[in-house]
Amino acid sequence: MVRRIDVTGADGIQLAAWEFADPPKAGPEALAGAAAPSVPSAPGSRTDRADRPPDAGQEPGTPRRKPPGVLLLHGLMGRASHWAGTARWLTDRYRAIALDQRGHGRSGKPDEARYDREAYVADAEAALEHLGLAPVALVGHAMGALTAWQLAAKRPDLVQALVISDMRASALGEQSQREWEEWFKSWPVPFATLADVRRWFGEDDPSLERPRPSRGEFFAEVMTEGEDGWRPVFSPEVMMRVREAWVYDAHWDELAQVRCPTLVVRGLDGELGRAEAQEMVRVLPRGIYAEVTEAGHLIHYDQPDDWRRVVEPFLQAALPADRYAG
Repeated sequence: MVRRIDVTGADGIQLAAWEFADPPKAGPEALAGAAAPSVPSAPGSRTDRADRPPDAGQEPGTPRRKPPGVLLLHGLMGRASHWAGTARWLTDRYRAIALDQRGHGRSGKPDEARYDREAYVADAEAALEHLGLAPVALVGHAMGALTAWQLAAKRPDLVQALVISDMRASALGEQSQREWEEWFKSWPVPFATLADVRRWFGEDDPSLERPRPSRGEFFAEVMTEGEDGWRPVFSPEVMMRVREAWVYDAHWDELAQVRCPTLVVRGLDGELGRAEAQEMVRVLPRGIYAEVTEAGHLIHYDQPDDWRRVVEPFLQAALPADRYAG
């Protein structure tokens, strides 16, 4: 089951969070604030719930165990559904929730909204408090990873573990921003079909060094159909504003303030180089390094099995499920 939970972020912006499991049915307190009025499920998801006691498998009279929480934060242009595969195996031990960040997915996208770093961190903080997930493991990809480590530095009381997937701590600079602007202009929108979306982003995009079908699938997830064809659910102009908020600055100081166990994962063909990733691990007080072969920037999409093999044992060690009892 996939269940939508409406969350109010910073400045009152409405955010959509998505829970990838049936919540326990033990009264209002069981969801620790997340069981707001009933909200619609994601399109195509199941809406039936198993009729079972919330504490099935526990001895009568023992405290109900509260599974530790995991908040999944997508990257620039992404959406919560990109984490669906990861969330499915996480729900064996954790309460896994993915957030559509402002400007993305089903969350609010007002042109006049703030799209700076402080707003994204405040949104994630508000989501954790509304959902009652803390102490939490944050799993972030690219931009979402930066948000995750900035929140971990700001609110160490909320974060027990951190996974950084293919995000650089160094400044990318003005040239990088110009290249992205030109790249957005090169998109042949509107796309006639989703097959065209998959083909262009997975094969025909001139920025690709070699075909990446997973990249095509990634972008097919963020398109919506209109009268003239398929266009992104986000505004490219807003994405440039979002990116502008971090590309000109380095983020080493905040990284050094993260005190929880942190796994830095890179794809061998991704955007985070080995030397920088290893320096990030050195700067982190409790950093651990991992890399996934045959993966590019979209590690959890390119090699989902290898992604799980490096992330799952880290989370089990840093956030063991048997530590928590309600």
